[in-house]
Amino acid sequence: MPETVHDKALLQELCEKMMLGRKFEEKVQQLFDQGLVHGTTHLGIGEEATAVGSVLAMKENDQMLATHRGHVQAIARDVDINAMMAEILAKSTGVCKGKGGSMHIADIDKGILGSNGILGSSIPIACGAALTIKLKKEEDKMVLCFFGDGSANLGAVHEGMNLASVWNLPVLFVIVNNCYGMSTPLEKATKDTDLTKRAIPYAMPAAEVDGNDVLAVLDAVKRAREYVVKSGPMLIVENTYRISGHSKSDGNLYRTKDEITEWRKKCPIARLSKYFLENEIFTQAEINAMDEKTTSIISDAVDFGKSSPEPSLDSIMADVYA
Repeated sequence: MPETVHDKALLQELCEKMMLGRKFEEKVQQLFDQGLVHGTTHLGIGEEATAVGSVLAMKENDQMLATHRGHVQAIARDVDINAMMAEILAKSTGVCKGKGGSMHIADIDKGILGSNGILGSSIPIACGAALTIKLKKEEDKMVLCFFGDGSANLGAVHEGMNLASVWNLPVLFVIVNNCYGMSTPLEKATKDTDLTKRAIPYAMPAAEVDGNDVLAVLDAVKRAREYVVKSGPMLIVENTYRISGHSKSDGNLYRTKDEITEWRKKCPIARLSKYFLENEIFTQAEINAMDEKTTSIISDAVDFGKSSPEPSLDSIMADVYA
């Protein structure tokens, strides 16, 4: 196992951030069902290890492009949870002043250059950020760019990967393979389902990891980061599963309950908790304390969001650049 498993503080952070991400998204779903969240939401329940393991492998000065399913990616990067909840509730105290919503969490101070609902669009943006790093000759710094298996077939993705390779940019491409692009299974949209092969035409190395094992993800991304800051772009495929539907309107009619049940058994949070107990790292009482702590944090975030003021009409044109 990776050496990092001996760091109890890190292990607790990994667990608590996955718990926070899971509970945040479950609460967002409840708030949506109550009519308090407008627009749409895209949840990544079941994918928490890909976000937390990848982001905690980053360094403070690194930058990141999240996906439209990026709540946990932002939480892992320490974006203020109160401000995130307020953002989803379209309140003025939101991280984007209530104007971005669920799909557009951004926090430049945390190195999150944004997320959006235009699939694949994060890749060329990541290349631009990585080019800036290279032109400024900033050492030991990279851009991590998340995108999904569905996005992997888009032209902008291949153009961006090619550009990153040609210009030797410090960017790490991370495919979160959750088995479905909306309702289309990977094998029906991609002839060869080995997504690591996407790196071959661009002469960049690639790796594959169990995306439900947060320790394996952390180790894989740390190793990849070492390569990227010295030698240029790389691709990592993190294989996981989206327990939640594609969006709020998804009735899950394209997959069976048995399939979802089997993947629930592979829950990354339960898997890490089991590892703690088997290796006598944390007791069940300590894990329960983490659970209670994170539940309280989410409860406070909901109270903050609900009690926050609506944006003023006078601010409607503020921060609008196009």
